[in-house]
Amino acid sequence: MSAVNDTKFQFAVFLLTGILGKEDIYLWIAIPFCLVYVTSIVGNSVILFIIKTDPSLHDPMYIFLSMLAVTDLGLSITTIPTILGIFLFNSREISLDACFAQLFFIHLLQGMESSFLLLMAFDRFIAICNPLRYASILTPPRLVKMGLLCVLRGVAVVLPLPFLLKRFQYCRANVLSHSYCLHQEVMKLACADITVNNIYGLSTALLTMGLDSLLIFLSYVIILKTVLNVASHEECLRALNTCVSHLCAVLLFYIPEIGLSVIHRFGNSSSHLLQFVLGYFYLLVPPLMNPIVYSVKSKHLRARIIRVFTRDLLHKAHSSHIALTLTSIPPQTHGV
Repeated sequence: MSAVNDTKFQFAVFLLTGILGKEDIYLWIAIPFCLVYVTSIVGNSVILFIIKTDPSLHDPMYIFLSMLAVTDLGLSITTIPTILGIFLFNSREISLDACFAQLFFIHLLQGMESSFLLLMAFDRFIAICNPLRYASILTPPRLVKMGLLCVLRGVAVVLPLPFLLKRFQYCRANVLSHSYCLHQEVMKLACADITVNNIYGLSTALLTMGLDSLLIFLSYVIILKTVLNVASHEECLRALNTCVSHLCAVLLFYIPEIGLSVIHRFGNSSSHLLQFVLGYFYLLVPPLMNPIVYSVKSKHLRARIIRVFTRDLLHKAHSSHIALTLTSIPPQTHGV
């Protein structure tokens, strides 16, 4: 029998790929990735901290935003350390099991983010189209159930992926074209029929992200139709303005996600540069930009963030002033 039949895998590891031809400046390339990583972690952590500690932000819109921030934190933690390992230490090897685990969490968090964006669209739909029933529809217990349902749906859909990949023998190549593992790329390295994986991967993408994006589009069609019927032009603009940050998050997530999925399955070698750009964009930019967009567009959230940081700065300045005053007072002498 051949070596392939004697062992389950011909390769013990996969090799991740950085930026081809730029190996001499990897250290400089790592700097923006470090900045993106730190900014994503700090930005989403601040959003979570502000929402948790401020009772006035315990509305459904901000609860959904905190769910989105959790998934963005997970995406950053799951992907960027692997990327930095390549650019800082030239650590390209990743074991098969670690690769399967990484792609599981990447696809799981991507599916959850899609679900949470749909919930946020539903929140805007109720707030604009049926505001009188907003509080009765989006109750706290119902919010918890909706969040758990999104998580369970993501796990149920993504859990088969690593098991479908683990049954294969990998004997064609072990070099991935990204700095992280994706199902649609790993399956191409198998020396077996990948029809089941291809159909399942495409079907799940269409039934989750495809369905979510369609429902988000339909909700905004109804929202737009509703606000256009508002008599006051000013009220119409005010209602649409509450949707701007969510629309930005939707576009940042779905455009590169759909583009990369199509390129992986139907693209050719001429699309390598586009595949490379979208590959980094769709995982790194949403966790970086979502906190910034929501902080800028939400006056309530922005005011709370400014208040927290200015309060801390004033407290530190006040403490420093007191310490300086105490050190400048001469010691008193006491008579005998």
